[in-house]
Amino acid sequence: MLTTTIWGVNFVVIKVGLAEFPPLLFSALRFLAAAVPALWFVGPPRVAWRWVVAVALALGVAKFGLLFLGMGAGMPAGLSSLVLQSQVFFTVLFAAALLRERPRPVQLAGMAVAAVGIVLIAVDYGVGSPVAALLLVVLAAVAWGLSNVATRYAKPPDPLAFNVWVCAVAVLPLLGLSLVFEGPSAALAALGDVSWSGVGALLFIGWVSTLFGFSAWSFLLKEHDASSVVPFALLVPVAGMFSGWLLLDEAIGPLRLGAAALVIAGMAATTLRRSPARAPVAVP
Repeated sequence: MLTTTIWGVNFVVIKVGLAEFPPLLFSALRFLAAAVPALWFVGPPRVAWRWVVAVALALGVAKFGLLFLGMGAGMPAGLSSLVLQSQVFFTVLFAAALLRERPRPVQLAGMAVAAVGIVLIAVDYGVGSPVAALLLVVLAAVAWGLSNVATRYAKPPDPLAFNVWVCAVAVLPLLGLSLVFEGPSAALAALGDVSWSGVGALLFIGWVSTLFGFSAWSFLLKEHDASSVVPFALLVPVAGMFSGWLLLDEAIGPLRLGAAALVIAGMAATTLRRSPARAPVAVP
């Protein structure tokens, strides 16, 4: 739950950073901030490089590039944290098709309850954002689902080293996309006028959300089935909603509180496991 709380707060921090940086440049800088200091302390990723590149492209370039573009185009922080969690359903779908991991009925029921809560939160927020911005965040969720399956398949023995190298590989493609679509003048202007709040947002997203958050996430995906771990990401919009209330003065009414309770209840249901069958008692 610590990781999901950090990721919920992260959406508020992203809004702070996007006020100072173009989206693709901001995404590249967050990975640069995460990778450069840590590369001195980690060894090689200890998995095939194709998995590092695959996760870097799916998670670093596609997921975060599309997410930042969507939020930069008008998607609010709370609604973005909500829509992005559709990755749960994409991940379970991809895991079933590619890894042959079959979710248990109680997991499906729990996700259905949590999905109802997410829909209620979306209705309460009001889907007033531009359609293109909404679609960008949905596509980011698809990319996150693919990266979850790739991480599960790779099973990196050192999640921290794996994520540091993923961050390093993602930097150059994002910088290239930024130069092509945002232009070098926009990058120079943003870097020349950056404030302490922009620097703080960059460091929080690079070190806390990226290095710590995704290392913990990769460790969980290595140790457990994707369909058991990924549903906990449905708690992210709950954390995002409360962080928006604390930091951005967003109102939380009874409907949002009830919806949050549904999400938590759904997540609790996904943790239930079938009790082991008792051995038959021999009759003397």
